Amino acid sequence: MERLQKVIAHSGVASRRKAEQLIIEGKVKVNGKVIKELGTKVSNSDKIEVTGVQIERENKVYYMLYKPRGVISAVSDDKNRPVVTEFFPEIQERIYPVGRLDYDTSGILILTNDGEFANLLMHPSNEIEKTYVARLKGIPSKFKIRELEKGIKLEDGMTAPAKVKMLSMDKKQEKAIVEISIHEGRNRQVRRMFEAIGHPVQKLKRERFAFLTLHGLNAGEGRELTPHEVKQLRALAETGNLK
Repeated sequence: MERLQKVIAHSGVASRRKAEQLIIEGKVKVNGKVIKELGTKVSNSDKIEVTGVQIERENKVYYMLYKPRGVISAVSDDKNRPVVTEFFPEIQERIYPVGRLDYDTSGILILTNDGEFANLLMHPSNEIEKTYVARLKGIPSKFKIRELEKGIKLEDGMTAPAKVKMLSMDKKQEKAIVEISIHEGRNRQVRRMFEAIGHPVQKLKRERFAFLTLHGLNAGEGRELTPHEVKQLRALAETGNLK
């Protein structure tokens, strides 16, 4: 289910703000009934009319991008910095990122125009696992690694338990490469977790999103998800199991 004004905006009939105005003015019908409530949600099977004309909905599309560092996880930026949708110039649909990766973080990012699918993947209760590889300043002790594994207190509360693995360490240069898997999606969470144990992140990359990996992609490249991958992601979010 998606908000009515969002569906109208995605159809290209009007901007989100204009769609809201049309709803309030009573110019939108769902299944023949005038709707004036902005919070109304509609399904794919609902018939939507705007000023007496039935809208044509976009086909649902699903893509994966290997986001480079120095790119904003958004569809536009007021500072004219590059954004993730610029890597899909041939796509006609109005896709947007599912969640976000920080400006300085690279790795897997999913983009779609399917709001229901995006909400499923982002909802923390669905526990979609994301795996990152971080280059750290200094070498964390086993005790500090254990803190992350149990959950650590940040300014916005305790984190859920994480899976943490030391991949390599360089005592001479005082740095370490660590893999961490989490299922939450708080703002800059991985960076803040490592800062909390005294080992700031120097470089961060999201290597996996659920079962998806960056295999076959270079930074700045993307591909369409297969129907089976979309089905698996949906099943994983809804039931916790792959089908």
